[in-house]
Amino acid sequence: MEQNSKRRYYQAWLLAARPRTLPLACASILLGTGLAASVDAFNGAVLVLALLTAIALQVLSNLANDYGDAASGADDDQRIGPARAVSSGLLSAETMRKGMVVAALTAALLGLLLLLAAFGNQWGQILTFILLGAAALLAAVTYTVGLGGTPYGYRGLGDIAVFVFFGLLGVLGTYYLHVQHLSWLPLLPAAACGLLATAVLNVNNVRDIESDARNGKITLAVRLGRANAINYHWALLGMTLLLTLIYLVALPVPLLGWSCLLVAKPLSDAARTLNLSRDGEILTGMLKKTAISTLLYSVLLSIGLALF
Repeated sequence: MEQNSKRRYYQAWLLAARPRTLPLACASILLGTGLAASVDAFNGAVLVLALLTAIALQVLSNLANDYGDAASGADDDQRIGPARAVSSGLLSAETMRKGMVVAALTAALLGLLLLLAAFGNQWGQILTFILLGAAALLAAVTYTVGLGGTPYGYRGLGDIAVFVFFGLLGVLGTYYLHVQHLSWLPLLPAAACGLLATAVLNVNNVRDIESDARNGKITLAVRLGRANAINYHWALLGMTLLLTLIYLVALPVPLLGWSCLLVAKPLSDAARTLNLSRDGEILTGMLKKTAISTLLYSVLLSIGLALF
């Protein structure tokens, strides 16, 4: 009995950590590394530590999301999608808070090791990135856990945060850790990566639009309404394609790098299904397809750039 209890306890933490979301957290790191490799700047320790830091931050965000949605009542018995650990009673709110502290400390430690690997004793650079890391930690927690106010994820601001942290800061920050300078051209794929990550969030929010509206979770999809949220989704995909094409032509990127455009088919298929279906299980599948396509986009473009 004790062994079964321990197994259920560990399974509850695995449920709360939501491992299926972790590959998406790695997309911006891989793309930033590919961009750095294209200018002959690559640091293996930076890549590994950046991936671990991104995963720790994503786990922290998932734990905070589980806790925050339960505390606010956003998770009810009609919620679509995977079960949550706190709202289903698998973990107590106090236990989840402790887990969030452990995840935050882990992310902070890994981030510090990352900065030391990238910058050595350049303390000015390290301090700048510590401030950016603190902002990332704060954003991960306050998405659904408000600090003296409504969580920003409940005010339709989640899309902006995802675009910034999974796109601009994630990609360009990783690029800078390798190269230690910036140029304007990597801004294009960084923005494209952010737009795709935002599209993943939008699929989730369109799927949950009715339950979110009912429980006061005012996402951008709730603000726009379902029809406009789907139009917004197509706009995200269209801008991604445009920015990618400009980048591929401007560099120019060899043919292998153009293979990232292969994700246009599954992304458009998922978008069409989003428009045609309201079935929660089907839309959860489209959420996975969009997330995998986003990771594949970064991997394919990174490989093309690394071999450039």
